[in-house]
Amino acid sequence: MDSDSRAAHEMCAFGVIYKKFKSHVLMVLIHTCYTLLYFTAEAAFNNGLNPHVMVTYRHFIGGLVMFPFAYVLERKVRPKLTLALFAEIFVLSLLGIGLTLNMYFASLKYTSPTFLASMINTIASLTFVMAIILRLEQLDVRNPRGLAKIFGTLFSLIGVMIMTSCKGPAIRNLDKPLIHISRNNLHENWTKGSILTVASCITWSAWYIMQAFTMKKYPAPLSITTWMNFLGGAQSAVIAVIMQHKPEAWLLTVNIQLWSTIYAGVVCSGIIIFVLLWCNKAKGPVFVTMFNPLSTIMVAFTAYFVLGEKLYMGSILGAVIAMIGLYLLLWGKETDQQQVGLKSREQPNLTPEEEEPTP
Repeated sequence: MDSDSRAAHEMCAFGVIYKKFKSHVLMVLIHTCYTLLYFTAEAAFNNGLNPHVMVTYRHFIGGLVMFPFAYVLERKVRPKLTLALFAEIFVLSLLGIGLTLNMYFASLKYTSPTFLASMINTIASLTFVMAIILRLEQLDVRNPRGLAKIFGTLFSLIGVMIMTSCKGPAIRNLDKPLIHISRNNLHENWTKGSILTVASCITWSAWYIMQAFTMKKYPAPLSITTWMNFLGGAQSAVIAVIMQHKPEAWLLTVNIQLWSTIYAGVVCSGIIIFVLLWCNKAKGPVFVTMFNPLSTIMVAFTAYFVLGEKLYMGSILGAVIAMIGLYLLLWGKETDQQQVGLKSREQPNLTPEEEEPTP
């Protein structure tokens, strides 16, 4: 009996720990999947796959994966789609997929997975600056959290400038790479790649800002995600036709080209979106965003130790400064959310319409 009760107690304790840290584990798994995407996409591009064609196929696949879930789960709560809302979702798709991902993955041909993973740390800071300009975010410089937002944004932007302009000496590889990815004229234009990456981060930040407005008018996230996948896929198809005139570019060979595209569509544009929605609802957007630096660490570790890719001191220094800035900004934001929660609890007679939804 003692052993049975001890086992039951251990299982109960494990259940409590699992429930407490389930969101953390899911976010680690998400960024593990994103890390794999960086390298499978790079290998597919080196094998001849056009980035714009890959983005097109990826989001059509993601739309097909999301459609049945959106249709069934939001059938009773989905509001009527007006022409104005459709136009807004079209612009949202253009910002989040048509422009952002096409520039983002095109830049991978000129930079590296480590550089791209480092640059995504700036999205939170850029979003914060846009929110201040549009008066969606309040800034009080007289308290620590306001100063943390300012210094966090500055640190993040300084880190980005160091990453893009100062490569510095390369760090010597410890041994031969475990996996070799062949490169054909890859990483030949860091200036062009840096411009594309920065531009994609700006449109990505604008997408987050616009999302807040669209979700208020059309509170059906699965349906919006499905529409965005299909519309973004169509927009990417137009971009691909303009950028790539060879019909054979649309034919996927049964190798890394096909498997990388299927993986990106099913996992990254389908399953991961579901998990991100759950984590966002359970823990809030600050919790989700603060895991972005994890991709930087995982990609850099994989690129250096597994693939034998070069690491530069400038990239490491810039990434560290950018991550410090990001966490300063997130600390200020998280404190703001705690203050909002306290104020909402202190207000007594709130009607159901006045209460803010909690995850």
